[in-house]
Amino acid sequence: MVSDVHGNARDLARAGEGADALICLGDLVLFLDYADHSRGIFPDLFGRENADRIVELRTARRFEEARAFGARLWAGIEGDRATAIEKAVRKQYAELFAAFPAPTYATYGNVDMPPLWQEYAGPGVTVLDGERVEIGGRVFGFVGGGLRTPMRTPYEISDEEYAAKIEAVGEVDVLCTHIPPEVPELVYDTVARRFERGSRALLDAIHRTRPRYALFGHVHQPLVRRMRVGATECVNVGHFASSGRPWALEW
Repeated sequence: MVSDVHGNARDLARAGEGADALICLGDLVLFLDYADHSRGIFPDLFGRENADRIVELRTARRFEEARAFGARLWAGIEGDRATAIEKAVRKQYAELFAAFPAPTYATYGNVDMPPLWQEYAGPGVTVLDGERVEIGGRVFGFVGGGLRTPMRTPYEISDEEYAAKIEAVGEVDVLCTHIPPEVPELVYDTVARRFERGSRALLDAIHRTRPRYALFGHVHQPLVRRMRVGATECVNVGHFASSGRPWALEW
């Protein structure tokens, strides 16, 4: 089980060793590494110094200034922004999807571009969003993407659309999402020093349907990585980009 891969194809190629299947909870793309500002699409295009500045503004929650600064940088790029980003994302997806073992079950993160996934997902990769699948005799439900934020990442959707996907999954043994349920200890990032967006609809579903596990990522350095919510074990399966270590679910 991995989440928040953010370009780490080297470790991803080994993540499924010894397992019956690999599960990936999204955020394959590395747009900007907040721990190493020299890595990602943004510094590749604009350099380390500009990456330092955009991180400084975002960390200070000066989002309007960050957007204005970014707009000035993009204005100097030949061609349009969407084309430049898609070209860089395609390069990362080609490498990352080639690293997935068979079988892999995956859903999208908030920084992913869902329309491109079907082009790169081979026959051993099953992409699920608002859907269920049986793995090893247990029913797994998958809900991808994130909720809307000032960051305006590519796959953010409305609370209503997200809740509808949670509802479509229904009762499962293992509920797999990119973002966590809206529990303060699970959504607070201790390094970014901010609360990320979790889902109230997901939390309500956990209370109502009582899955054995609720697994997620999104928050890279959470205040709490694991806690029980009622009968459910809630687990942040980790920031795979930095750790390179998968989380194992055994039964």
